[in-house]
Amino acid sequence: MRLKDIHPFLIILAILSGSAFSKEVNIYTSRHYDSDTILYENFTEETGIKVNIISSKSKALLERLRSEGENSPADIFITVDAGNLWKAQEYGLFRKINSKKIDSIVPKNLRGKNNEWTALAKRARVLFYSPKKYSSDDLKDLSYEDLSSSKWEKKLSIRSSNNLYNQSLVASMIAKYGERFTEEWAKGLVNNFARKPQGNDRAQIIAVANDEADLAIANSYYLGLMLSGKKGEKQLSAAKKVKILFPSQNKAGAHINISGAGIIKSSKNYNNAIKFLEFMLSETAQKHLVENTYEYPINKNVKPSDLISQFGLNFKEDVTDVYKYGEFNSAAVKLMDRVGWQ
Repeated sequence: MRLKDIHPFLIILAILSGSAFSKEVNIYTSRHYDSDTILYENFTEETGIKVNIISSKSKALLERLRSEGENSPADIFITVDAGNLWKAQEYGLFRKINSKKIDSIVPKNLRGKNNEWTALAKRARVLFYSPKKYSSDDLKDLSYEDLSSSKWEKKLSIRSSNNLYNQSLVASMIAKYGERFTEEWAKGLVNNFARKPQGNDRAQIIAVANDEADLAIANSYYLGLMLSGKKGEKQLSAAKKVKILFPSQNKAGAHINISGAGIIKSSKNYNNAIKFLEFMLSETAQKHLVENTYEYPINKNVKPSDLISQFGLNFKEDVTDVYKYGEFNSAAVKLMDRVGWQ
């Protein structure tokens, strides 16, 4: 059939259908916040680009992306922890993100090599203590390095070694100080465990609230979730009994991890994907993120949630390149096993 034999209405319909199909972005995400859905809806309202979501755990999504290969419908992979983003890049799943806007907002240490992924929000892995036992002055010079001291014997609560957040913390130590120092530090840390590692980050905070430990290591946003009342009265009550301590300004500062995203190499909607990532880093989207997930913003024009801001805003951040958490993950896992970190 020749083109001139096709009814003009059908040609117009075909053009419109193709245009509508191109106005979408397909996202695979391991973030589990219902509040993110509102952001996706806002993006569609602002741009006319439909957001299609596939949600699962990071490991499952990575395997799916590898299995689908060039036939994957995915445009963007969103996950938590720089180690997961590094792994996706190692698998060859990402392409370079070309956006001057993103480069101007996101510090280089919070982006992947070759700009193949970027942070969307920051997560500080900090210390928690009971103000009944210690004042902020008592602990003002405390650093992660100090936690291996015998002073803290049987006083520390932390998750197990199979937790990626802890693996990234140890990997960051290796990146800064080398394996020999980090292994000696980890040996002392394990000796100071108040109990066998168990539970999630909120369980460590609760351990301090219940006097089962003097100090806990956990991500700051968990305290925000607990103080918001979203996790129930029991956790709200526990959260009110603890405070955040940001590790010593005299050392590297607070360990920073991220939730972030990369654009899939086979993306059919690259320009839409760029627009989506730029939107997620806009002031409007960043304000929504911090008020609902209690993470720290990437956009410097946005302040953290008041629930988190009350514990301090001007703390020192460790500026280690976060891609190194993935680069040294294998060494970190082996080291943690050698020192008996269960």
